[in-house]
Amino acid sequence: MKAIVIREPGCVALEEKAIPEPQPGFVRVRVKAAAICATDLEVIDGNIPANYPITPGHEWSGIVDAAGSREDESWIGKRVVGSNDVVCLKCDACRSGNWRYCSEFEEIGFRRDGAYAEYVIVPAYGLCELPEQVSFVHGALCEPLGVALGTLEKAGARLGDTLTIIGAGSIGLCILAAAKAMGMREIVVAAVTRRRLAIAEQMGAAYTVATAEQNLLEEMKKLRPAGTDVVIDATGIESCIQQSLKLARKGGTVALAGYGRGKVMHIRMDDIHINNLRLIGAGNNWNQHGKAVAVMAGGLVDIEHFATDRIRLEEFAHGMELARKRPEGFLKAVFVDE
Repeated sequence: MKAIVIREPGCVALEEKAIPEPQPGFVRVRVKAAAICATDLEVIDGNIPANYPITPGHEWSGIVDAAGSREDESWIGKRVVGSNDVVCLKCDACRSGNWRYCSEFEEIGFRRDGAYAEYVIVPAYGLCELPEQVSFVHGALCEPLGVALGTLEKAGARLGDTLTIIGAGSIGLCILAAAKAMGMREIVVAAVTRRRLAIAEQMGAAYTVATAEQNLLEEMKKLRPAGTDVVIDATGIESCIQQSLKLARKGGTVALAGYGRGKVMHIRMDDIHINNLRLIGAGNNWNQHGKAVAVMAGGLVDIEHFATDRIRLEEFAHGMELARKRPEGFLKAVFVDE
């Protein structure tokens, strides 16, 4: 099969590999769509720990074509998405549903080969059937939508809450889509580029702030002088996190959904302490695929337009360049098998 392989940081190529065989408890999926995520670029650059050589790709959908156990053969031929979490299913963390806290945890695309390939091996216990009305491309976007759903859940977001989102990448825009569907109000999206903010406006953001041109704190004083119920940082950037702590209302919630790239950051403790803020980490969002599929199938969110560029595995270099440079009109590149 064809697969994109990162031999070591900075060294990535399309290679021919043997088609893998699923072990008991796992299935083999013929990949129909795999979206490029910014964290995949971090693996290529060596900024996220990975088991090199590695095939990246954790946003995927496809059709099951082989099973490692007889009891899982019923999945063969089904359209699926699924969890990337490989866990023991036996420890206290697993039994309580907190898979990411399993001491044996490994993630597909980081510790195990992922979906930038014609086939990927995934755990059968994490599969979710993809209804016919949800396209494979849409299915591959269940992962970032699941991150958004998990972030809002951890933040304790409720119907009628006001919301400010800092960052308008795929996660920030997925949070916007999910928040609109659940009835949050007066949603503000702040981002550097006007082109991303135009998309946020099309998706129903009440207000947008172009941070390259406008002072976010000053603009928010005009829009919401008493602060926001829930503020979500989807950037992982120090200055944005510092600002998010100043935007929440007294007693409000700040959720950190951006990847910090291992950096040590400075915050003003009194912004949290004196204002009784609830500060939540939202970096591990597991077991959200079923919910993501359900809201897509029910027509509650529509994010398929996020896939602005559909490419073949052979065009991987072009896809990576798009993901890095983010040209006008670009949101996400997706490898497709059509």
